This record gives sequence, structure tokens and C-alpha cells, in this order.
Amino acid sequence: MNETAAHLLSMDFPAEFTQGAHSAVFTCLRIDPREKVTLITDRATEPIAASLAAQLATRGCAWNAFVLEDLAPRPLTDMPAAVLADMESSQVSIFAVQVQPNELGSRMQMTDVVNRRRMRHAHMVNITPQIMCQGMRADYDLVDRLSQKVLERVRKATRIRATTAAGTSIAADMNPAYKWFKTSGIISPEKWGNLPGGECFTAPGEVNGTFVVDGVVGDWLCARYSLLERTPLTVEIAANRITRCASANKQLEADFWAYTHGDENSDRVGEFAIGTNVGVERVIGNILQDEKFPGIHIAFGNPYGEHTGAPWRSSTHIDVVGLGFNIWLETDAGEEQIMREGRFLIEA
Repeated sequence: MNETAAHLLSMDFPAEFTQGAHSAVFTCLRIDPREKVTLITDRATEPIAASLAAQLATRGCAWNAFVLEDLAPRPLTDMPAAVLADMESSQVSIFAVQVQPNELGSRMQMTDVVNRRRMRHAHMVNITPQIMCQGMRADYDLVDRLSQKVLERVRKATRIRATTAAGTSIAADMNPAYKWFKTSGIISPEKWGNLPGGECFTAPGEVNGTFVVDGVVGDWLCARYSLLERTPLTVEIAANRITRCASANKQLEADFWAYTHGDENSDRVGEFAIGTNVGVERVIGNILQDEKFPGIHIAFGNPYGEHTGAPWRSSTHIDVVGLGFNIWLETDAGEEQIMREGRFLIEA
């Protein structure tokens, strides 16, 4: 245990964090006392990291901790070398940090190590006290059972259609060469996962239609614009690319357009996902939890090709979340509706 780890163990934190922290260490990551863990945090998230530290100490495993501001100025241009070096000898990593603009590249450096070493990694980007007391308290065994049933169905789908009362109407043709994954909160070496967890995702073959973002947008835009129900963002998609976006909030419209045109694939649909965390009852303006809200979210940019099999890459990745979905899966055997007005028609 390093000096930062000892510091976190000396900190007080709200007792309400304990249940979520215990779930992360014991249920989601299933850390073995013989394993080593790298815990990464920042000044703003130290109380949550302290609750995780207490659970690591209870588990009795070896672990080191790092506070980003102790190692490099923010926003990060690169993940600090000390963090990456420590991860090289760990089986598990936890990233509980409030992200800042233009830090995605540094996070990708971290997840490159995770992917190469097949680590179990909990990605707790922009974790908040509210999420610790909501999404992190979900019954993850239940979420995992539901996610598995959704996964079994979507893997057979050739096409997925979705509509909402707000005006979303999209069709996603699936590419059989691309893999589906579940990140239900139960994290395995197969794919690192966000916490709170609860989604099934892939890279789509091709998406066409209109996606009305009346939930939230991701990355740093989420903190800036929060809930979008009153000023939704409408995104038009043709042949998997953004052709137009519009919102009554013109600054949101401009920021989103700029973000999704950072490189040649920033405007390309890289992720198609179904949120499965039935413990999340509403969107709260935080993409970490809101993308797990039951329904569909898509992301423009990086398709996580190392997992999905998509052969292209982007330096950006931004999720968009809508509300109140109707979802139909088309397979060779016919069509099945799995969600009506935001409610799953599948029993967990």
C-alpha cells in the first residue's frame, strides 16, 4: 500500500456510500484477496474513493492509490506514467474521477493497458454521491440476469427498430461480424465496464433515421448541459453518419457538432446499446448512470473495435440518451418487441 492509499483510508466519508462501494468491490469486481488493485481518483472524488478504499482494506488485497492532481496538471494530456506502471502489476483497476474536456486520450491510454492485460476494470467516470446512493445500489445479480436475456436476443437480431413519443425513429442494421457484449455491472476480463453497470452494446452495421436526445449527451457536455427534456437535441443520421443536428439551445447544438467533427470518424455511429439497469428509475444528468437507464443510447466516434471487431477508430466518443423507447428486434424467425414505452417486456 502506498502513501496515497494510506491517506484515503484516513479520510471520513458519508456512511451512505458504503453499500455502493461494497457492491463495487465484492459483487461487481469480485476481487480476490490474492489480487492487486490500482485505484485512480482525483481531488473532487476523494470521498467516494475513500469509501472504495475502505472496502479494499476489508477485502484484504494488495492495492495502491493515485490522485491525478498529485501527478500531473489537469486537463490531462497523458495518463501519468506512475499510474500506468502500477497497472502493469495489477489484476484489477478502478477509475473514479471527474473528467475534464479533452482528456479522452489519456483514458484511452489507460484502457489500452486494461485491454492488453485483460484486467477487470471499473470505469467510474464522473461518479457522484447521488450515483453512489442510486445506481450503485442496484441488484446487480438481477441486472445481470436481465442483461443476459437481452444479450441472447440481440445477438440473433439482423435489425433493430426503435421509436419514442419525442420523435425518435431509427433502424439499425446489425453486422454479424461485430460482437455484442453485456456490461451488466458484473465485470470480467472479457470487457472492462462502467459502474454503475447495465447495458448490452455493439458497433452497428448501419444506423439510419432520427434520434431525439431528450435525456443527456455524454463526455464533458453532460456536466455543461445536464437534462435535455426541455431543450432536446435532434440528430439526423444517414448511412451511419450525422447529417444534421438541431436544438433550441444553439450553444449545445454548436458544441455537439464541433465534438462530433473532431476527426474523420467522430460523426460515425460507433456504439449501439440497450440500457438494462432496472434499478435506475430516471435520468439525473450524469452520463455514467444515465446510459444504463432502460432504453437505447448510441454513441458517435470510437467503436471499441478491440472488443466489437469494428475495423475503424476515432479519437472521440460521445453518447446520447433518449427516453421512453419502444424497441423491436427483427430476426430470421420474425419480429419481437422487447420494450414498450421504456418498460422491458422481458422478465429477469
